[in-house]
Amino acid sequence: MDELGAIYSMTGYAAVSRDLPQGSLNLELRSLNNRYLDIQFRLPDELRALEGSMRELLSARLNRGKIECRVNFLPSLGAENLEHINPDLLHKLLNLNQAVRAALPDARGLDVADILRWPGMLSSAAVPVADLCVPCVELLSAALDELAAARAREGEKLKLILLERLARIRRLIAEAVPRIPALLIAFQEKLKARLCEAMINCDDDRMRQELTLFASKIDVDEELSRLQTHLDEVERVLYKGGAIGKRLDFLMQELNREANTIGSKSVDAEMSKMCVELKVLIEQMREQVQNLE
Repeated sequence: MDELGAIYSMTGYAAVSRDLPQGSLNLELRSLNNRYLDIQFRLPDELRALEGSMRELLSARLNRGKIECRVNFLPSLGAENLEHINPDLLHKLLNLNQAVRAALPDARGLDVADILRWPGMLSSAAVPVADLCVPCVELLSAALDELAAARAREGEKLKLILLERLARIRRLIAEAVPRIPALLIAFQEKLKARLCEAMINCDDDRMRQELTLFASKIDVDEELSRLQTHLDEVERVLYKGGAIGKRLDFLMQELNREANTIGSKSVDAEMSKMCVELKVLIEQMREQVQNLE
């Protein structure tokens, strides 16, 4: 079902109908977010026998989402579908009417309107299920095509949003990387000033030890490298397309893990601010990924 590069939202709606000699057949599909594929039917009693074949068709075309399939059949007003009088019930009702009139001569007898309104007196000619089977399955297939188109359009919008967030995260990383050497230089100057104030000899060995400890504390090269790798994978998956929701959800967890580690190593207000923005962007992406099939 997947076109090359296409991704699909789990949210969508489709409605189709077809006029048949026996009446009008209407079918609606509603799709919402769900971790797995959950299919629910709203079918009239005469079409319950079709649920199995319809479920099979839906399962073959959809991977995830809460799907509601609603079918409605409105019989036509042709002569073959006009309501018929129940002859057995009419015979019993007339016998009862006659017995009551015999016991109570002054009682008002039943008129035509009373008889027609009697529960169960009128019945419509049932439409054979076999006549609706093929049209119903064909209608479902058409609705699935319409639903897929709607979900693809929504998926393309989500793809653009995610790519825009990726670009912003890359810009943040590009701004953060040059700050690391500057932080080391600033720390070195501050350390030298404090040692001099305390009238402690600023020997090179002591300075190197302190700088080494500080550099180790703020070193985020490994985290930034993994972050870049995860970003590259997210972008690759987005352009590959298909059913990518679960894969992207896992990658969002990995991105968030690296962002938290970088934040824990921050000793600079600007770096801390960058980490907060980074985590906000990742959370925004995660929310959008929840909508993808």
